[in-house]
Amino acid sequence: MPITEILERNAREFGNDVALVEVNPEIRETRRVTWKEYELIEPNPVCHYRREITWSVFNEKANRFANLLLSRGVKKGDKVGILLMNCLEWLPIYFGILKTGALAVPLNFRYTPEEIKYCLDLAEVDILVFGPEFIGRVEEIADEISKNRLLFYVGENCPSFAEHYDRLTANCASTTPYIELTDEDDAAIYFSSGTTGFPKAILHNHESLMHAARVEQNHHGQTKEDVFLCIPPLYHTGAKMHWFGSLISGGKAVLLKGVKPEFILDTVSREKCTIVWLLVPWAQDILDAIDSGEVTLSKYELSQWRLMHIGAQPVPPSLIARWKKVFPNHKYDTNYGLSESIGPGCVHLGVDNIDKVGAIGKAGFGWKVKIVDDKGNTVKRGEVGELCVKGPGVMTCYYRDPKATAETLKDGWLFTGDMAQEDEDGFIYLVDRKKDVIISGGENLYPVQIEDFLRSHDAIRDVAVIGLPDQRLGEIAAAIIELKPDHPCTEEEIMAFCQKLPRYKRPHKIIFADIPRNPTGKIEKPKLRKIYCGESLVAKQNHG
Repeated sequence: MPITEILERNAREFGNDVALVEVNPEIRETRRVTWKEYELIEPNPVCHYRREITWSVFNEKANRFANLLLSRGVKKGDKVGILLMNCLEWLPIYFGILKTGALAVPLNFRYTPEEIKYCLDLAEVDILVFGPEFIGRVEEIADEISKNRLLFYVGENCPSFAEHYDRLTANCASTTPYIELTDEDDAAIYFSSGTTGFPKAILHNHESLMHAARVEQNHHGQTKEDVFLCIPPLYHTGAKMHWFGSLISGGKAVLLKGVKPEFILDTVSREKCTIVWLLVPWAQDILDAIDSGEVTLSKYELSQWRLMHIGAQPVPPSLIARWKKVFPNHKYDTNYGLSESIGPGCVHLGVDNIDKVGAIGKAGFGWKVKIVDDKGNTVKRGEVGELCVKGPGVMTCYYRDPKATAETLKDGWLFTGDMAQEDEDGFIYLVDRKKDVIISGGENLYPVQIEDFLRSHDAIRDVAVIGLPDQRLGEIAAAIIELKPDHPCTEEEIMAFCQKLPRYKRPHKIIFADIPRNPTGKIEKPKLRKIYCGESLVAKQNHG
């Protein structure tokens, strides 16, 4: 069943109920508002801007955009790019695209003009929808990209090189267009993180999207009464597919634009959020703010908050131990996934397995997993190998890249590039990315294991371990360490702390610096390698 039918059902059955709320604590919105469901909260020292839409209006907005696209000749198989920050328009636009049979193509909001053009060309995008934050970047390439595609602008003060989304859709019918869709029809193209150069285009069909929704509800048990707080960017499969749990249950979701601890806690309190998906840095910031006294929990109503889950990266067990001390009544979960597996959930810890914190879990709902050696043979329990997953959410292919597709998809199995091992109870633990493994003096070092150990130090806020070239050993482990504010620490103290590690795992070099992370919370190790290793090692690790 195409996922657009779930939106239609929600509009019929829950039409007057709130579907989406946008909260922006960092601006006081002044633009003209045309949506009746808009509400400004005053006074509120944290949230300056809030608006909401019902399921009925959500569906009507999607229909209006679908009918606009059809009036411009869009047909099944065409592609429509989305370059927007999280906002109320985002998801209605996404579903409007799907309703036409076209493919939605979300773009990373950090892309440079060159990367935007590259992705538009790679995915053969016919129409680009963009917001005010991207006027400058789109303008740089407008002459090139507008020759063979339409540009729609969402916001006030439409630039001359684009057409105005609000004005155009206002004159379009709000009725559902009849376009027959099947599970096998192509639905969306997402882009890989691009950690080894320009990103790959990942093609998914409607079955993938629907399976993601079923997985999310199965894992987290969303009901109509749940309220999901979504903070990560919607262009990423992680945020979108977690929100699919709200879609399938008909529950409310809140899009929060801002990651400060007081923003998160205030929004959970005011909107009565029950489920919150955090990235590791945000969870750390909340705990640090509580420890320092910057945040006072008694100011907030948090009793309804039932589930905190984390994904997108390995989760330090020490972080969850801290969290459970502060929030003992929270259920905790982690989901593992890739954009190639339609985001989170192909491996799943489960809320009842708190004793296995540190593991990513077992095969998720409807998924199969295996761990293999370099020849593709399944390894014994306890041995390290490459994690492979199989299920209805595996991508169709890397779009227009048969070579990369053949290297990644084999007999229906998706080879993830992540190294993992399985314990005696069948729980899977990530060891590291295959390309991030450090080979030092013939020994394989897995940075995630060293990072988890270092994060247990009271002064360390964040850490990344990379390999530095060494004439004698080939590579040595270097720990780039970001300290907590007001927690001075020396290299000698860190080295003394590392005496608890086996000798071969101890970092040879300590560097105190900030840790760069991308919008989904993943450490940008290629950037660190470029800074500290030199171009030669970057090229070696990117292509080796």
